[in-house]
Amino acid sequence: MTLEWLPRDNSHKDHILMGSEHWGTEAPCTVYEKKPLVSPDGKEIDGLYVAWIRLNNPKQYNSYTTEMVKGVIAGFSAASQDRSVVATVFTGTGTDAFCTGGNTKEYAEYYSARPHEYGEYMDLFNGMVDAILNCKKPVICRVNGMRVAGGQEIGMACDLAISSDLAIFGQAGARHGSSPDGGSTDFLPWFLSMEDAMWNCVSCEMWSAYKMKAKNLISKVVPVLKQGDKFIRNPQIITDTYVMDGEIVYGEYKSGSALKEARALVKELPKDFELLDKAVNGVVWTFANLFPGCLIKAVDGIRAKKKFFWDQSKLANRHWLMANMGYEALLGFNAFNTKKITGKDVIDFIKWRQLIAAAEPASMENFAEVLGKPQS
Repeated sequence: MTLEWLPRDNSHKDHILMGSEHWGTEAPCTVYEKKPLVSPDGKEIDGLYVAWIRLNNPKQYNSYTTEMVKGVIAGFSAASQDRSVVATVFTGTGTDAFCTGGNTKEYAEYYSARPHEYGEYMDLFNGMVDAILNCKKPVICRVNGMRVAGGQEIGMACDLAISSDLAIFGQAGARHGSSPDGGSTDFLPWFLSMEDAMWNCVSCEMWSAYKMKAKNLISKVVPVLKQGDKFIRNPQIITDTYVMDGEIVYGEYKSGSALKEARALVKELPKDFELLDKAVNGVVWTFANLFPGCLIKAVDGIRAKKKFFWDQSKLANRHWLMANMGYEALLGFNAFNTKKITGKDVIDFIKWRQLIAAAEPASMENFAEVLGKPQS
């Protein structure tokens, strides 16, 4: 006997929580696009898609504004709840940057000296990281350029990263008035050794894509510079030697005249992301040929380790970051935002430490002592 007699509702339910109101096409915005799933031989597969979420603010290196954060949350929510989506690709517009973090102009001109407002913003930021970690489709970070500061943090929330070999990776918070508490203090120790995580987090050094691949932060690095009809690897980076004079040099920048010549070549040659997109599509195709339920269970099992420390710390970090908007963040973000006025993008750190050593109170007068002065 069959069960045709059971009452059933066979209409399709719509589980998508948000609409398209937070997406756009004109910068600054977040772009959400569904692209057909493509097989290795270039055939588009009917009815199956890849969700592309793109940070679109290239003039400011794809730094995310408040509205763009909402767009990212909406994008991952839509991708997660769309039956036809196989995987999600998170990337940026252009060839220079995936993302350089929060929009410093917005931070300096609106959020600094408004701690409560920044706390509200951090609720959105935390929601963005949660949206990535909770997406019910695997997430690939397509690193098309700089992945720095908050860009590094949302990139590490993704499941896999495939990078242009011109990309750089690192933090900027301790130099510009914040702490990398939007994920880096939670995620970096999972990817790197404890000491590498410590130094990368606080030093504000920028590391090459090849160095990050060697240290296991990212999955794959591909060349994007084209010389004639051939792709060449980033000429600024040592990729043909592992050890020199007893030191590991693979992934480090060249120096002297070799670096100068390499930089000139990078400016001269065109960039082509064909190999990057091919590598991304290859990973997506692998995902498409797995049981979707088994796939996402395994993905969430791995994510749980990142989420453990993120969930432990995100609320306390939110409160500290909020309070700091009336203190060092006010100095750091405004110094960076007024570089064209003062000629300096950082404060006088030694003077700031001298004021602290003298137990001077935090005041606008003392802030003025360490910020750069307008140039005539």
